[in-house]
Amino acid sequence: MTGEELGEGWDSVATLVDGRWVERRPKRDEVRAWLLRETRVLPWLAPQLPVAVPIPLVWRENPLVVRHELVPGEPAELTAEDGRVLGRFLHALHSADAAKARELGAEPEVLALDAVPPLLGPLAERGRALLAEVRDYPADTVIHADLGPEHVLKRDGRLSGVIDWTDVGIGDPARDLAWLLHWTSAECVEAFSEEYEVTPELRRRAWAWNQLGPWYEVAYGVQNDRPDLVESGLAGTRARLAETSQPCREEKDRQG
Repeated sequence: MTGEELGEGWDSVATLVDGRWVERRPKRDEVRAWLLRETRVLPWLAPQLPVAVPIPLVWRENPLVVRHELVPGEPAELTAEDGRVLGRFLHALHSADAAKARELGAEPEVLALDAVPPLLGPLAERGRALLAEVRDYPADTVIHADLGPEHVLKRDGRLSGVIDWTDVGIGDPARDLAWLLHWTSAECVEAFSEEYEVTPELRRRAWAWNQLGPWYEVAYGVQNDRPDLVESGLAGTRARLAETSQPCREEKDRQG
């Protein structure tokens, strides 16, 4: 058996075994419960989705190792066709039975971000208002909760998988739209919006979730004594909060 380190994220360390299996180990005690949640939720969820996702199982109890077959592909620029596929994917995900997901361990996220506004100086009040608003958003839908460029894979020019489900839970579906609407190509945004049928209200909430994106880096840095992450996260937070409104990628491209 041969192993190759795939990388180390905030929560776990991943190793590729025999070129086929991905083994993940928690970096902190609380991550153990999150990895175990994946082994319950994803085998139930995967057959309902039109895109491949990991289907992990417990490979070893102590110390914990979970294993799943490698989902092939690499991050790449998303096209209009990818936007349509992701529209179908998120529609299926967000239509999953939230009550059943709760039975399997999916929970509403507790937004542990209160440490961020006091670090924002003159933008502190704006930050507090944003956080209060987002906490009032609906939280009744099965969501990925960490959809971003490194977690959407392509192979041979086509979407091949969505990975990293550590944060899977019950929340606001607009959270899964934040990156797609603001950081992918205009063609992808337009096709996704049509396929998913993005409403003005969803777009508004997705913008607010996009504003919160760098906050997680700040909070993680504070909790884990990583001043470098605090600094970079605060820079991103201030840049986004400095604008009172922000059009999505499609609108920005139309404006030239």
